[in-house]
Amino acid sequence: MSSSQLNKDASGLGRKKLLKRCVWVGVSPEMVAYHDTEWGLPVRDDNQLFEFLTLEGAQAGLSWATILKRRSGYRKNFLNFNPKEVALLKKPDVERILKDKGVIRNRLKVESVITNARCVLELKKEFGSFEKFIWSFVGGRVIKNTFKYLSEIPAETDKSLAMSKELKKRGFKFVGSTIAYAFMQAVGMVNDHTTDCFRYNKCGS
Repeated sequence: MSSSQLNKDASGLGRKKLLKRCVWVGVSPEMVAYHDTEWGLPVRDDNQLFEFLTLEGAQAGLSWATILKRRSGYRKNFLNFNPKEVALLKKPDVERILKDKGVIRNRLKVESVITNARCVLELKKEFGSFEKFIWSFVGGRVIKNTFKYLSEIPAETDKSLAMSKELKKRGFKFVGSTIAYAFMQAVGMVNDHTTDCFRYNKCGS
């Protein structure tokens, strides 16, 4: 390899190392990949929105890293988050899922996924899509915040409180205001990458 090529490769590695990320990411490859390719990117697909709502609910009291490690288990047990199929799951399915280490084995959380799938279907009947209902809380557009430090980012907002109240009224479970806001961050309804993060300008405005 020529010296020019070595210098080019070295500079490329340098650029990679200089990438500035939100400080919560840490060094876990799974967390880095999630932050760099998903978190904060606007999601409009109904099944993906249902997946993120499920995973955020499952995280309650746990770390996001714990949930990411079980994501494939959730996709397997909850049929790739197709609400029509999940809504048909019965008590024997719940018992089977509770034996799988690939999910958080909390009965209330597992049962809530089925309940929420049925609620999603009702919303789709009323609004045409789950996406239209969910995104209505931000007027259909990304809210681009300008937080410089992690300490500035709120745990909940008036909008997440409104979403939480409406979801609860419609029968959803594990949708408290802080869960709702974490969901809004994850699916890009709000851009809460800190302003020095390389993903800040890539996640909508």
